[in-house]
Amino acid sequence: MKTIFYLLFFLTSLFSLELQKPDIYKDQDISNWHMSEKLDGIRGYWDGENLYTKKGNPIHVPADFTKNFPPFELDGELYTKRNDFENIQSIVLDEIPSNKWKQITYNIFEVPNTKGDFPSRLEKAKKWFEKHPNKNVKIIKQIKCKNKDHLNSFLDEITILKGEGVIIKDPSKAYNKGRTPYTLKVKKFFDMEGEVIGHNYKEDKSFKSLVIKLDNGTVFNLGGGFSGKERQNPPKIGQSVTFKYYDLTKNGKPKFASFLRIREKE
Repeated sequence: MKTIFYLLFFLTSLFSLELQKPDIYKDQDISNWHMSEKLDGIRGYWDGENLYTKKGNPIHVPADFTKNFPPFELDGELYTKRNDFENIQSIVLDEIPSNKWKQITYNIFEVPNTKGDFPSRLEKAKKWFEKHPNKNVKIIKQIKCKNKDHLNSFLDEITILKGEGVIIKDPSKAYNKGRTPYTLKVKKFFDMEGEVIGHNYKEDKSFKSLVIKLDNGTVFNLGGGFSGKERQNPPKIGQSVTFKYYDLTKNGKPKFASFLRIREKE
């Protein structure tokens, strides 16, 4: 039994290591790169047989959701619409698939471990689903970026519509694993996750802030962005939360941090 457990642990760890991770845009030259909206959903990695989260945990899908999916890998976002993350999360991470999966689409942005440049990799997925249709599948539209002004204009358009941001990718590069400088995420702000390790309260015992611990061990107080209802019932110790921020201090603490949501384990 222990052997099976350690094998499963190894395999799920392997999945998370295999995924491509975008770096942060910092005014690099991105002329003629491909850009697309960064969808705010749950990432779904298809290994040719099953669908997994970015951390390698199985996603429990209805039987017909992955009908006609290919025997090769896909990477995409499980998504409904903009500004709907909590709903998406509750549907996708439910261990018992519900009828609400009808709202979810699988939006492909990469074909991992396939030879060729970025457009040819996406073309492989496109041709497959032309021959093997699945109404749940979409391939994310790519736009050729003319220059930085074009990128900023597109980012502004997405932000106004309450989208998360933009992904921009060097179309000439072969697929590579892990963090890559050839795929960049562009946002008006950064976001990060941390674990709740405590609460701070005011003298009248009303909620003041969360004590957050980041993956690198940095601890800071998060007090902005909470609704009145959330202040009455703040995230619990041990839960993971997502927050936005605009820069880091010299001590590595997020500046102007603001709570976004509780992040369920994927």
